[in-house]
Amino acid sequence: MKSTWILARMTFREAVRRHIVLTGLVLGVCFLVIFSVGFHFIYANMSQPNPRVPAAAQLIGLAEGINFLTLAGLYAVTFLSVAMGALLGADTLAGEINSGTIQTIVTKPIRRTDVVLGKWLGFALLLALYSLLMSGGTILSVLIQTGHSPPHILSGLALIYFESILIMTISLAFSSGLSGLATGGVVFGLYGLAFIGGWIEQIGSLLQNQTAVKVGIVASLIIPSESLWRRAAYEMQTPLSGALGMSPFGTTSVPSNLMLVYSVIYLVVALALAVNTFRRRDL
Repeated sequence: MKSTWILARMTFREAVRRHIVLTGLVLGVCFLVIFSVGFHFIYANMSQPNPRVPAAAQLIGLAEGINFLTLAGLYAVTFLSVAMGALLGADTLAGEINSGTIQTIVTKPIRRTDVVLGKWLGFALLLALYSLLMSGGTILSVLIQTGHSPPHILSGLALIYFESILIMTISLAFSSGLSGLATGGVVFGLYGLAFIGGWIEQIGSLLQNQTAVKVGIVASLIIPSESLWRRAAYEMQTPLSGALGMSPFGTTSVPSNLMLVYSVIYLVVALALAVNTFRRRDL
């Protein structure tokens, strides 16, 4: 366990040395500035009173509009977090194997299992900071400007973070046996499959087309990343949006708790596969 924590710290320091942390910080701040400025002007326009609309209806519409824009921002954050997780995991083992730097680690009295777990833990901590900056900054910006925050915010943000961890773990698993370029192609291909499958399930649920819903469920079983976002959106959408299904960032087909359990098992299996493949690989 001590070796795992040492390698986790080394992984984090390596990310700092390679300016991954700095790049993520700068781009994250740029995203938050653009989102905050854009939200400010949109909110100023939405909050203008309209004498032809009842005051109660205006308040409801304003609240729904704020929540819609918040979920839109978090939807972008989810994609950026997933991309960060995929990029971190894709080149870590494959890149060090190709460059030969992995030899300086595995020749020491350290188990290969500790190498994989240490890198996974280091990246998980890095993604936690990135998610805190992006998701927390988006929510804080809306809260400061409007006093509004989505319902069940902690569970929603936890699911967004878990999705990035899941993608990073899958990337690490493929990176233990494939090149970094091949890993990136496979992982983004799987993510695209989950993305389109999620929308097919949503539209199928809206049209009450069970065949389309089943197609989406199959895609979620292949890789459950999109299910985690849809459950996060369900947690954070307003009751009115949920009842009417009027938000493209909400959800009409809600992933069950069983799917969340499946996602956890999926992550554990992917991490075990990464460990097993790396242990057997000829370096």
